Amino acid sequence: MSRSTIDIVNRNLAKRYAKEKRFRLFGLVSILAGLAALCFLMVTIVSTGWGAFTQSYIQLTLDLDPEVLSISDPQDDDQWSYANYTGVIKKSLRERFPDVTSRRDKKRLYRIVSPGAGYQVNQLMQDRSLLGQTVTVWLPADDDVDSVIKGHIDRSLPENERRVSDKKLSLIDELVNSGQLKRKFNNIFFTAGDSSEPEQAGIKGAMLGSFFTLIVALLLSFPIGVAAAIYLEEFAPKNAWTDFIEVNINNLAAVPSIVFGLLGLAVFLNWFGLPRSVPLVGGIVLTLMTLPTIIISSRVALKSVPPSIREAALGLGASKMQTIFDHVLPLALPGMLTGGIIGMAQALGETAPLLMIGMVAFIVDIPGSFTDPATVLPVQIFLWSDSPERAFVERTSGAIMVLLMFLILMNSIAVLLRKRFERRW
Repeated sequence: MSRSTIDIVNRNLAKRYAKEKRFRLFGLVSILAGLAALCFLMVTIVSTGWGAFTQSYIQLTLDLDPEVLSISDPQDDDQWSYANYTGVIKKSLRERFPDVTSRRDKKRLYRIVSPGAGYQVNQLMQDRSLLGQTVTVWLPADDDVDSVIKGHIDRSLPENERRVSDKKLSLIDELVNSGQLKRKFNNIFFTAGDSSEPEQAGIKGAMLGSFFTLIVALLLSFPIGVAAAIYLEEFAPKNAWTDFIEVNINNLAAVPSIVFGLLGLAVFLNWFGLPRSVPLVGGIVLTLMTLPTIIISSRVALKSVPPSIREAALGLGASKMQTIFDHVLPLALPGMLTGGIIGMAQALGETAPLLMIGMVAFIVDIPGSFTDPATVLPVQIFLWSDSPERAFVERTSGAIMVLLMFLILMNSIAVLLRKRFERRW
């Protein structure tokens, strides 16, 4: 009888062990599948966006003739502002390719240089002593030329099935063979604002917009969040009112972010009359969104401080206020900083609430303050992803890479702070 009981127990143990092995196997497969999907996503983004960090440039010799530039009075600032910089580029191209004579071929010739290349010449002419001289410069090529150089356009296709004509391909080949068309580091991508021309588009405006927005969110959310956590955890009486507040804070942490955008639209724009598409309003909206996260993480950090710290301070004659701010708060501060950084990383990647307050506008100028019209990096990625040009696909993935680097950096700082200052009791 005992033997059969032992056999039954052994069989049950074998089944339980088999279930445990299957469960571990399923967990391992799930982790490996998640890692494989993450690796595939990262490889796709990097392989697509790596080309955004390089750009094709054409070397041209420009004759800065005052007559071509339409500058008759070098002392007239308006003439410098509205000078014919594009005409100088076209003249240089005609001199470089004297065989191109027909009107149609000249139009194709002019399109090998970016339509916005006149802006680079304008910046060059900030040194007014160059007027009348001849200079050699590298100007950004058109996005179609850049796509040919990077191999995104199949040259083996018939002419009517690709964006670049045979004549234009011959011009590109001639420039490449002469060393006047090369791929270089795309500094425009990091120093310019948005543009309708992909070779002129950059992320500096969006990065500064994100910076100003996060500064406003940090200055508002962290002090308010920490103060609320200290009050609720250390000073607030335990009653129905504080229970109601705690439940609502936990619920707000799970509210979709677009709801905060609707709140910002209704209150800050329509009621208070604040300007649209400015970092100030964006920072306030993101403050509302990140406050629950910071309050919850700060309360957890305060709870992690052992009661013996409080008891020892009170036993030595410290007041309640002295105990909290001189002993408990310094020990809980690393966890609070970690929660604050994670909240800012969450705010950095948000798009939906900022769309509702108008930060989806096409902003060319670089913002210089908290009240200048601006967009943010996630919204810039959203705008570029909807553009039809092939070159914007690269810039979309390149901007995603920059955003991911910032997010990884912020999360790494949070981990390092916790490892550096955390105390185990």
